[in-house]
Amino acid sequence: MSRLLAALGNPQEKLPPVIHIAGTNGKGSSIAFLRACLEAAGFHVHVYTSPHLVHFAERIRIAGVLVSEDHLVALLDECERANAGAPITFFEITTAAAFLAFARSPADFTLLEVGLGGRFDATNVVARPAVTAITPVSIDHQQFLGNTIAEIAFEKAGILKPGVPAVIARQSPDAVAVIEKRAHELGAPLYRQDREWGARPGADAGLAYRGRIALDLPPPGLPGPHQYGNAGTALAVLDCIPGLAVDTVALADGMRRVEWPARLQRLDRGGLAGLMPAGAELWLDGGHNAGGGAALGEVAAAWRDKRLTLVFGMLGTHDARAFLKPLAPYAARLEAIAIPGEANSLTAAEAADAARAAGLAATPHTGIREAVAAAAAPATRVLICGSLYLAGRVLAANAEPR
Repeated sequence: MSRLLAALGNPQEKLPPVIHIAGTNGKGSSIAFLRACLEAAGFHVHVYTSPHLVHFAERIRIAGVLVSEDHLVALLDECERANAGAPITFFEITTAAAFLAFARSPADFTLLEVGLGGRFDATNVVARPAVTAITPVSIDHQQFLGNTIAEIAFEKAGILKPGVPAVIARQSPDAVAVIEKRAHELGAPLYRQDREWGARPGADAGLAYRGRIALDLPPPGLPGPHQYGNAGTALAVLDCIPGLAVDTVALADGMRRVEWPARLQRLDRGGLAGLMPAGAELWLDGGHNAGGGAALGEVAAAWRDKRLTLVFGMLGTHDARAFLKPLAPYAARLEAIAIPGEANSLTAAEAADAARAAGLAATPHTGIREAVAAAAAPATRVLICGSLYLAGRVLAANAEPR
């Protein structure tokens, strides 16, 4: 990355103030809350996230606008020429293209989501971000990051920078110990959930945030109890930017208007939604690790008014049983599929076997539409889950005519 960026004139040194976010779960949601609040306050915001769901342009938002195809092609051509045939990964060169776009367009802030880990991530080339943040750390991508929470937290803590405030969401004791040790080594001031700041449901299910300032805001616009923490992380980041004043009206507007597809998203229109009989619901979530499964388990525990059926597919690089175990007590059954077009997907039979190992009755199916049709029944809530890659295929399939 340093080699390629130097050939491009080091655009990473010319970005508007950077907020850099790592973590296993909640990175994208925290960025969505940040963008919504900052834009509601009138700021222009660059955003780089991954992966995309349907269209690659979802990854790069330039001052609030998704990159156009023509602009993206021109940026990638320029990066390819500068790279001159040297070894480079897909994520590295697209990150360079994003930095190039951001450096050339005026904005007030840059929101960067880590792709994988943190310490060696392609985004970790900004020498002095305005704020760093680490959302909850759990077991994921063990083949790259390590087999324990402590090892994975060490990789996430690689984004911390000397003297730069670090917002830390609620963590396990093992993760806290590693992150605090690294912050102490660097002299990075910590702003920790349940210590320096807190976020919880308040009156009328609203968000009660307590940090350097006290805020009582509307409920987070993304469903699920875990989103209180993600929204709180965003507010804590804003709390750590010197001289930044975002009025309560803008923050409330951001909480209401936030959007982040495939995070407990209800699909009430479209080709797949049309398979649902009256009184049934279709939901979609991209959670794909043990932490994501635990968050969905909390939601499912409150979903007692309808029968719950899962439609499930997952990459073979993730622990399907660990993801499904927190959901198993609340689901009546599971319809298993392979993720279309993904060579690393579990087969439908493998996904069904993992579900049975977690205690769920499961049936394999040949495709998304067949699985949703099998799950559809009166007074049933169908939750499609297990992978952001599956979520993208689902959104594309739902956009097709019935």
